[in-house]
Amino acid sequence: MGKQFARIEPEHRAFIERQKIFFVASAPPQGRINVSPKGLSSFRVLGDNDVAYLDCTGSGSETRAHLSASDDKRLTIMFCAFEGNPVILRLYGQGRSLMRGTPEYADLVPKFDDMEGARQIVRLSVELVQTSCGMGVPLFDYKQERGSLVRYWTAQGVNNLRKYWGLKNMKSIDGLPTGFAPDSMAPQALTDQV
Repeated sequence: MGKQFARIEPEHRAFIERQKIFFVASAPPQGRINVSPKGLSSFRVLGDNDVAYLDCTGSGSETRAHLSASDDKRLTIMFCAFEGNPVILRLYGQGRSLMRGTPEYADLVPKFDDMEGARQIVRLSVELVQTSCGMGVPLFDYKQERGSLVRYWTAQGVNNLRKYWGLKNMKSIDGLPTGFAPDSMAPQALTDQV
């Protein structure tokens, strides 16, 4: 049976901190709903009603576009137990995207492990915590992080990262703008300025 809470309780925090994967769901006022899996030890509980994750560059940026397009900034983050007792935990609330290169990003990024290719921190003001049994979720064994994405962006370097943001991360699949600013997110290398 599902239970609802007004805040992240200590047992919720302990459960969240044990998980290796989480899922982020967002939607614009009209258009496609997006669900993205996340990992890389990038999630942090900042307070009883405050969480955030460091977002590495990917092939799109639906979450940022949806948060920019929506007045209510609705965002849901879900965790599932893939080992041990069956649990599903959802965090509902209002999200904000803190773009790399902004003062808000710089203030919060020390709370995370450094990640090459990071483009934003997504922060959620939690309004509701819901738990349910999760008995339909199968058991899986965790092996390791892939590490491929971080290695890829490390090898590409900041100039190619900026180019990629400009080509692939400026609009959602529905054409909504993300508002990313590649030149301010990562300074141009001296070789670009010659």
